[in-house]
Amino acid sequence: MKLAEIKTILAGNPTEEQLTELKKDERAGVQKLLAAYDKKREKEKQERLRFANMLRYEKEYMALPGIQYIVGVDEAGRGPLAGPLVIAGVILQEDVFIAGLNDSKKLSEAKREALYPEILEKAVAVLVNVVSISNIDKENIYHATQEGMEQILRQIRVRPQVALVDAMHPHVEGIETVPIIHGDALSASIAAASVVAKVTRDRLMQELALAYPQYGLAQNKGYGSQLHMDAIRQFGATKIHRRSYEPIRSMNLTPVEERDNYLFEPENGKEDAGLKALLEDLEA
Repeated sequence: MKLAEIKTILAGNPTEEQLTELKKDERAGVQKLLAAYDKKREKEKQERLRFANMLRYEKEYMALPGIQYIVGVDEAGRGPLAGPLVIAGVILQEDVFIAGLNDSKKLSEAKREALYPEILEKAVAVLVNVVSISNIDKENIYHATQEGMEQILRQIRVRPQVALVDAMHPHVEGIETVPIIHGDALSASIAAASVVAKVTRDRLMQELALAYPQYGLAQNKGYGSQLHMDAIRQFGATKIHRRSYEPIRSMNLTPVEERDNYLFEPENGKEDAGLKALLEDLEA
């Protein structure tokens, strides 16, 4: 058998009989291909074990009577000076496996973008809440985050019995809330929500960067980078800058126009009309 044929077999799902026969082949090229195959299989095994460990909270609660759905909730954008906060709620299938899923902060942008459609595909339900800048300024970021999470729990299409949340305490009657410190690294559901929230917010900030190019929003995503701070000093603050955050707070600017939070179910590859309108309003 030619090496190219063996490579094709190992790239698929070889049977034990095929592997046994290949191990008898003493050619160095064949043994090298087998070593690479074994290394890949061991890596996949370890990844499945890691992911199974990330499902321990979900499995613990799913084993309780009356628990059918568990939602993971997380946010992106509590710290930036500009742009909305984005919260996501994700209910995963019970037997799910998503290779590489982790806390969004530990993943590259390319990896988050690759995981995003897989999460949507393998989720029972996903809901995103774009928390308005006016609500952040009015409520303060902690309460705006908590209220935004409560909106997710009340309005997500499938009613969960348990919510796993990254170190927050939203309260919705009939749903048990489980705050988990560093939950986005410990729970698959929270990790999935963190990726959806982060990808959504990053995309929003990249769009807003076209309307406000001098602030470097595509790179800093609204955080207080040196470029961003220098631009605020030179050009002032815009309507997407949070009035409750320094140094904008000390500028004593007119409050931003009041806006409701915007909730939507993301569908990969399809543009959400309401989200587009929201962006156009922020860019105007």
